[in-house]
Amino acid sequence: MFPAFALQPNVASESGAEAMLRLPNRVAEAIWRGDELGRRATLVCGTGWAELDAELPGGGWPQQSLTEVLTAQPAVLEWRLLTPALRPLVAEGRQVVVIGPPRHPHLPGLHHEGLDERKFIWIQADLPAERLWTAEQLIKSNAAGAILAWLPKARAEQVRRLQVCAQACEAPVFLCRPEAARHEASAAPLRVHASVGLDWELNVHILKRRGHSHEQPISLPSIPGGLASVLTPRLRRPSRLIQEAANVVGSPTAAVRPRQHAAA
Repeated sequence: MFPAFALQPNVASESGAEAMLRLPNRVAEAIWRGDELGRRATLVCGTGWAELDAELPGGGWPQQSLTEVLTAQPAVLEWRLLTPALRPLVAEGRQVVVIGPPRHPHLPGLHHEGLDERKFIWIQADLPAERLWTAEQLIKSNAAGAILAWLPKARAEQVRRLQVCAQACEAPVFLCRPEAARHEASAAPLRVHASVGLDWELNVHILKRRGHSHEQPISLPSIPGGLASVLTPRLRRPSRLIQEAANVVGSPTAAVRPRQHAAA
């Protein structure tokens, strides 16, 4: 229990920082103010994206906590977003457990990203109850290097239960859920939405974090595995091609008058 301490008469007129100084050190260190980006996360692993790390509490994907990754199509953008964080874990010999992926693993894609498929455990659980039970047991076991679970139909109370279990798990736990879940309440301290941009980039919108809200999506340079070596410089920037085509169509010289064409 925390020791009782008296409030000074003028404490109401003090700033937040001044009031914090009056608290015992161990109490002040445990307090997080909602208008500040949380920096006292227990453990994190780097995302592999410097731009994203700068906006996440602690500077990476949280451990001992849940992270929700929301996408429009399952098992597409999740891998592009999470692979940079999984690569060092696999290199250390740690196991990555994947629960209920909606698509079969693409082994050449894993190899291209530097991931050894022998370090992956794929659990095909079709029923929502099976996926939920498997995820909870693996989180409680604290034996995996990372856990990825597709739980499209998880209810708020079920996510809350997983979050309680994850607080004792040292591995990062990712719940992959559909885009529509962004409108549902969730106990996950971190929620991100991933979408693809016109120039192959990943647009990551931080929906929820410990700290002030993040309004604009973060653009991360990302080309799907195997395409980087075959795309020409022009095809790496499709937006420029579209803009060039729009300029040509909108140019006054693009249209040929019928009389001029007949005279020629």
